[in-house]
Amino acid sequence: MESWTKQRLQQLVTDRLCGVKLIAVSNREPYIHTREAGVIKCRTPASGLTTAIDPILRASRGVWVAHGSGSADREVVDPHDRILVPPEAPSYTLRRVWLPKRIEDEYYYGLANEGLWPLCHAAFHRPRFSLKNWVSYKEANKLFGDAILQEAGGNPALVFIQDYHLALLSRMLKRNNPNLAIAQFWHIPWPNRETFRAFPWKDELLDGMLGNDLLGFHLPYHCANFLETIERTIEARVDTEHGYVSKHGHVTTVRAFPISIDFEEHARMAANRHLTSATSQWWQQLGQTPEILGIGIDRIDYTKGIPDRLRAIDRLFEEHPEYVGRLMFLQVGVPSRTAITDYDKLNHALTCRLTP
Repeated sequence: MESWTKQRLQQLVTDRLCGVKLIAVSNREPYIHTREAGVIKCRTPASGLTTAIDPILRASRGVWVAHGSGSADREVVDPHDRILVPPEAPSYTLRRVWLPKRIEDEYYYGLANEGLWPLCHAAFHRPRFSLKNWVSYKEANKLFGDAILQEAGGNPALVFIQDYHLALLSRMLKRNNPNLAIAQFWHIPWPNRETFRAFPWKDELLDGMLGNDLLGFHLPYHCANFLETIERTIEARVDTEHGYVSKHGHVTTVRAFPISIDFEEHARMAANRHLTSATSQWWQQLGQTPEILGIGIDRIDYTKGIPDRLRAIDRLFEEHPEYVGRLMFLQVGVPSRTAITDYDKLNHALTCRLTP
């Protein structure tokens, strides 16, 4: 069987869309414009989402709707909040949505990342739920919905929604334009139904997700959890064997679609001579060449288990002192969501732990 490649994917998209506009939507934008030392620069955020979706948008010449978060984002868009990307070879449109600071804080940092994120990861970290955050979550979903409806213009289009920030969006869109075909990929786990019961507005959120024609998760296990949650929570017909949910005559197909980073691109980067030179400089900074080198590279997040990893290294040295001096472990941590107190505390704790 022939393996999937970027080229095959792009050809499939081109063949199957048959002229229908593709609209991708996510909270994070694929290109960010910032002003640095008086000069506007465009950069691509480190994101598996961008890696997965960007080639599809390039092939289809579609539209990507996302939150404009860069300091110079407003300066480069046209009067309709659009800009062609990527800068070096413009091939699709980035439509930016502007979120007021209060909405961004309460929808993104609040409901999405202090509530849904720990809930869905079933982490030993208590989720926080606030009514004002839920209201802002709904307002943010509506702002995204308004932009998408403008881009579709009342015509048929394929809308591809990303992640847990926009769970209400598909239902909003279907009500205003039934001609839209809508798919959503949920990039984080879906917990079991007992865990999800803790979410105060579960009926409304689940109903919103069932506005999708296709709903994707990473693993069959997550699909099974979602179907059981629907079956035990709201009034709908659930076919767990075949992965279908029917509500008010509309059918949502639930499927698993494992995705990952672009391994081939990372392998090419690792073989790059410039990076090899940078690696040599890195070794010099370490001051020694250990017999065994362990490396951890993570976004600083409590779901990554970084403190547990460091404790495991300590335990290894205690029980096997023969590795002292032979094993060196390097932990690289990228600060994340520092506006959230729990993340900021973790970042500070790890900085103190890792700094000599």
